[in-house]
Amino acid sequence: MEILEVPFPILDEGQVLVRNHYSVISAGTEGKTVTDARKGYIAKARSRQKEVQQVIEMIKIQGLKKTYDTVMNKLEAPSALGYSCAGEVIATGSKIKGFKVGDRVACGGLNAVHADVVAIPENLCVKIPDDVDLKHAAFATIASIAIQGIRQADLRMGENCLIIGMGLIGQITAMLLEASGVHYTGIDVDINQVNQCLKAGLSNVYIRNQAGIVEIIERQTHGYGVDAVIITAGTSSLDPVEFAGEVARKKGKVVIVGAVPTGFSREKYYRKELDLRMSSSYGPGRYDANYEEKGIDYPVGYVRWTENRNMQSFIDMLEHKKIDISNLITHVFDLDKAPEAYQMIVDKSETFGGILIQYETGKELKKEISIHDLKINPLVPGVSFIGTGSFAQNFLLPNLREQCNFIGISTAHGNNAQYIAGKYKFSYATPDTDRIVSDENANTVFIATRHNLHARYVIAALNAKKHVFVEKPLAMNHGELEAVTDAFYRNKDKLLMVGYNRRFAPAVLAIMKLLTREQPKALNIRVNAGQMPADHWVNDPETGGGRIIGEACHFIDLAGFIAGGKILTVSANACIESHNLIDTVTINLNFSNGSIAAIQYFSNGNKRLPKESIEVFCDGVVMQIDDFKKLTVFGKGTKKIKFKNQDKGHKNELHEFMNAIRTGKTCPIPFDEIISGMKATFAVLESVKRGQTIYLTEDEKNQEGIVSP
Repeated sequence: MEILEVPFPILDEGQVLVRNHYSVISAGTEGKTVTDARKGYIAKARSRQKEVQQVIEMIKIQGLKKTYDTVMNKLEAPSALGYSCAGEVIATGSKIKGFKVGDRVACGGLNAVHADVVAIPENLCVKIPDDVDLKHAAFATIASIAIQGIRQADLRMGENCLIIGMGLIGQITAMLLEASGVHYTGIDVDINQVNQCLKAGLSNVYIRNQAGIVEIIERQTHGYGVDAVIITAGTSSLDPVEFAGEVARKKGKVVIVGAVPTGFSREKYYRKELDLRMSSSYGPGRYDANYEEKGIDYPVGYVRWTENRNMQSFIDMLEHKKIDISNLITHVFDLDKAPEAYQMIVDKSETFGGILIQYETGKELKKEISIHDLKINPLVPGVSFIGTGSFAQNFLLPNLREQCNFIGISTAHGNNAQYIAGKYKFSYATPDTDRIVSDENANTVFIATRHNLHARYVIAALNAKKHVFVEKPLAMNHGELEAVTDAFYRNKDKLLMVGYNRRFAPAVLAIMKLLTREQPKALNIRVNAGQMPADHWVNDPETGGGRIIGEACHFIDLAGFIAGGKILTVSANACIESHNLIDTVTINLNFSNGSIAAIQYFSNGNKRLPKESIEVFCDGVVMQIDDFKKLTVFGKGTKKIKFKNQDKGHKNELHEFMNAIRTGKTCPIPFDEIISGMKATFAVLESVKRGQTIYLTEDEKNQEGIVSP
């Protein structure tokens, strides 16, 4: 654990930038994270069997060294902690209407980390009235977890509730129930935690193993049993859920808030017809990208209490003095002393309740940080990056290390920016993408963001007179593609490269040595793409564009490269499954030199089948690529070439691009081929929707007697 000096996070259009005054340490969640992080590699492997199996499969495909580098990227990168804080708005995104600079806000979610400055989506912020202490408001997100548990219990005034687990969330749950007219009883396995509750002013809190605890609960509920049990404990023991079944009344409710197993005995739950419910974090909207990232609220008439409205209800209770949590706060640490707080939690050296980190709000903060002194080698290009996710870290940066001067980096989260900048010796890290594209020390900008930002940054970089490398896709729609085309032709002396790496793979290059562009070829490309969750950002129409635009464009480009002709027509059919995603398709392409290509891009397969198979039929010869690990040529005889590891061409691609910049050569992928492939990709979706062949040129339409609409 360490305190890092990092750049500000990038402020998205739907976010507010907040300078933290206080943040809350969630001792249960964060304590476990810290404990797990301190385990050795063997202990980590034992506790993460699924990830171990993924590593084994990756070694089989990519080889030991590549897999090792990928795993170490994950293990070495620092992870920010925290999810509940409060502070002051210092900037707002362009789409923000409900907040202004100077507003005091409570914040939650993955971005609400322990840091001087955080960037928070609009639906994960609530305003704080002037008379509410920021220390108390910082608990809003943690309190919303307790509030959601209570809402799931559906308790009425005068009813009884047992709280199992009297940590911070359990204590807040007790206070909220008392303020709502619900009688509570609390139990915990730790006598120190029970004593802490009593010090905080909570009554009716007992040690779990106290003699007669069942009788105490029966007496407090007039012999009926509790109307609801809320489990806020975190344990691998079955005791909480079993004990809940023992003390709940008939047709009562058991609500699981904490991390506990649910493999309970059937008898009591069956005989009492108990209702077992899960409570999902802060409430409705949690884990929904449309709600949390895009700011699309749920109508209050249909979803009364969302995570945002749960947070607001807690702030309202503070404002109206319905609850007072000051006695829950046991420790306050300055940011630079935060590691001591976590050590206390791990060691359990003191009894603790609410633990706050406080920030020095008077000091001047710098948006940008310098990492390494700028040392320019005039013989190689100067490169800056916008976006450095896992793909950039695993495939781009390692292969560029010896080919350029790394200048500036801008990526969403400050801890990632600091780590990558330090590892690859970038000069600075900044949240300001305008600074990246305008820096005169860099003549080349790499763009590896989410897909919806590609065209925007490509245009900005070209207009700033930079060479550009952008990961696929170049654009999300025809409008963006036209705008990129205009920017390119205004700056034709600059190279624009798209990350179509497969045409640079050794297996593909070996095939091309056996062919001429003029030869008509028949191609069959089968892609076992694998399943992707329906709510993954790539499947979001606005952010990722879907898998055809996001990945199938790779294989359209590859088909065009091997075929050697211009794409004339596109036809496609899709297998539509439960989520109505267009991600299992057959694509047929016709080319100007008489070549044809069939691309089967299937997401409904099994990962045991190798991902990619490419077959090229031409003049009595068949060339077959097996997942970029083996090439077989069937001609007068049979020739097999095995490659040491799977090589999809990333290294060759980057070498060719950087060499073109150094020597003044043309771009390794001609611009007209990039545009043609992108138009053909859009045509795939159009063909699926319209159920007809799409003609990419007017000449082809006229030859077929088809009139354009």
